[in-house]
Amino acid sequence: MSSTAVSADPVIFVSAFTSGNEGAIHAYSFDQKTGKLSLLNRTTDVENPFFLAISPNGEFLYSIDAEKFGGTENEFVAAYKINGRDGKLTRLNRQSALGTASCYLDVDATGKTVVVANYSTGSIAALPIEKDGSLGKAASFLQHTGSSVDPKRQTGPNAHCIVVSPDHRFALAADLGIDKILVYRLKANTAEMTANPAQAFVKLPPGSGPRHLTFHPNGRRVYVVNELSNTIAFFNYNADDGTLEKKQVISTLPKEFSGRTHTADVKITPDGRFLYATNRGHDSIAIYKIAEDGRLTLSRIAPSLGSGPQNLLVTPNGRWVLCANMPGNNLVVFAIDSDTGALTPTGEPVSIPKPSCIRWLD
Repeated sequence: MSSTAVSADPVIFVSAFTSGNEGAIHAYSFDQKTGKLSLLNRTTDVENPFFLAISPNGEFLYSIDAEKFGGTENEFVAAYKINGRDGKLTRLNRQSALGTASCYLDVDATGKTVVVANYSTGSIAALPIEKDGSLGKAASFLQHTGSSVDPKRQTGPNAHCIVVSPDHRFALAADLGIDKILVYRLKANTAEMTANPAQAFVKLPPGSGPRHLTFHPNGRRVYVVNELSNTIAFFNYNADDGTLEKKQVISTLPKEFSGRTHTADVKITPDGRFLYATNRGHDSIAIYKIAEDGRLTLSRIAPSLGSGPQNLLVTPNGRWVLCANMPGNNLVVFAIDSDTGALTPTGEPVSIPKPSCIRWLD
């Protein structure tokens, strides 16, 4: 289905986390002067496309594909060819994720490996990317073990994200169920992952529930958003051996708030000055200033303008933040104040069923 002509603007891909015709990957053109989104196309040959990743060369897109998300059968990672600037996708193939409730994808900087985190089964896998962008069968599979203190949410491992380091030598996995960031050596050419001998994992305070993580643009810091404790943890990162050193843990909420809420995502501006984290329940975006030493100061909290802010995208020019409010069924564009990091909504929220992941094609 096509809604507009081919666009010269950047393309934004947004997944709709549902099944049937609504469970599509939406493609929008993005006007960088006004922040306006215009629908280009919808790809509907995918079920519950919870998370997306785009290859570094911008030619291929990878998506979770799950007929029954979190069921008893393993889910899939689907590969697509991106057909120019109109947002159309052509399916290449799909391979098993080797787990269920597959919830995160990343592609290494060489474009040769896709890594996937499986929440329900508490595992991670790495799949090789062929020359034509299609996926080979998983070359690596690692099962997490253990539990933590929350009797409802931490009875076993729950791998919630896996992110490849900027130099593609390591992969860091946040496991909500065991309060650990696990560190793996990665051979991107062959999609081989093994436990990092210098430091296999770091532990977070019991009950933290690490969910997502991101590298600072300088490649020497890592920030982790903790779903259960509603905090951000800051680590110094040694790129030589893949080791982490915890430096700070800070709340994502105002002191007076006492309701039920859980964090979801964390992103940093390209200049490394501001960090944003989402609160689902409080329905807000926490805005931090990043000091020279990497420490965070909470400067303000902005309404997300929809319930359950799930995922964020900061545009490469650092001017805009896009927020996917998944249960709120909308996508909101905010302008960034370059001096303070403050967010100002632009236009009306865009209606979309259960948006769960936002990706940028330059």
